[in-house]
Amino acid sequence: MTRADDPAPARPECPITTEITSRGLIAILRAPTAEHFPAIAATLLDAGIHAIEITLTTHGALRCIRELTAAYGPEAVIGAGTVLTVGQAQTCVDAGARFLVSPVAVPDVVRTARAASVAAYPGALTPTEIHAAGRTGAPAVKLFPASAVSPRYVSDLRGPLPGIPLIPTGGISLTGIPAWIAAGVAAVGLGTPLIGTAATEGADDHLAARCRQAIAAVSEGRAAR
Repeated sequence: MTRADDPAPARPECPITTEITSRGLIAILRAPTAEHFPAIAATLLDAGIHAIEITLTTHGALRCIRELTAAYGPEAVIGAGTVLTVGQAQTCVDAGARFLVSPVAVPDVVRTARAASVAAYPGALTPTEIHAAGRTGAPAVKLFPASAVSPRYVSDLRGPLPGIPLIPTGGISLTGIPAWIAAGVAAVGLGTPLIGTAATEGADDHLAARCRQAIAAVSEGRAAR
């Protein structure tokens, strides 16, 4: 058997991913500091969005992950974003993160997550990158940046790469959600279009309404499949 013929690691059932994809949304929190994240998380959860990604580029991200995990337990699916190294991955796992998201594919990060029964979503864009990311055994692949492609791109990928669940992230508007979901993605990641200025400025009276709009958009997309 040649190296090219080597089988990819199996993509086992992942309860965390099942929980995330059942709702179809990941809220992404990124800001200079995590000061406003607890209040945002409370609004997200009250509105029905349970998967929340805290990016490591945010000062205080690990402390926030610990606090949110302790505060909400299984009610929330708290994860870490921009995870690039094994050291970061292990630190996030130790903090209680239930999923790890990366903008690129780092196989050792996926292995670290799997060893801890945590989900990992490596990033990829091209068919070659998506195939390689899928071969890590990750339960899904982050399609990034989604703004560089379109829902039609996902539809075209499903023919040659049908077994790799995709989570497009980056540049997806609330009104664009239905088309992505209808194209067959497992979930979408939403940052600024969902969170708005709440991550940097605090209270946003319209955040709950945007959450409800996003949830309705997922349902609309699924109905169109």
